[in-house]
Amino acid sequence: MSRWYDVVDSLDLSEDRAARRARKRAVVVQVEFAGADGTLSTQEGPVNYSAGDALLTGTEGERWPVSRDAFEVNYAPVAPARPGKAGPYRKRPRAVWAKLMTDPFDVTLDRDRGTLRGQPGDWLVQYAPSDFSVVSARVFAQTYELLD
Repeated sequence: MSRWYDVVDSLDLSEDRAARRARKRAVVVQVEFAGADGTLSTQEGPVNYSAGDALLTGTEGERWPVSRDAFEVNYAPVAPARPGKAGPYRKRPRAVWAKLMTDPFDVTLDRDRGTLRGQPGDWLVQYAPSDFSVVSARVFAQTYELLD
């Protein structure tokens, strides 16, 4: 049985004693921009995206969409890529909250984008209020560092 986390109910990992501060490592990801609305099959479940959103491919071939607004704030192009164009990008340093999960769990994404399903050993990561992701233990170890 999965534990249910509903973003609409304002889950806040900063108030969870088991959560830890973490930061994304300076890992380069490949980015393309969606030409139309669609759904991307991620490792954790299907996620809806809008035209113009960024579609990222990570170190293990994992894919996920990021809204265009959040992408512009959180990612910087790596030469020879230019802002707003497909190519390599790097996440800007930023502290987040992360919690290692011990049971299966589901997270409903904001704006009806979908539901992510996590497994024991996965990390629940909170970037901002109502902005969550599920990161596998292997990908988390490669792409995040714990700060505390």
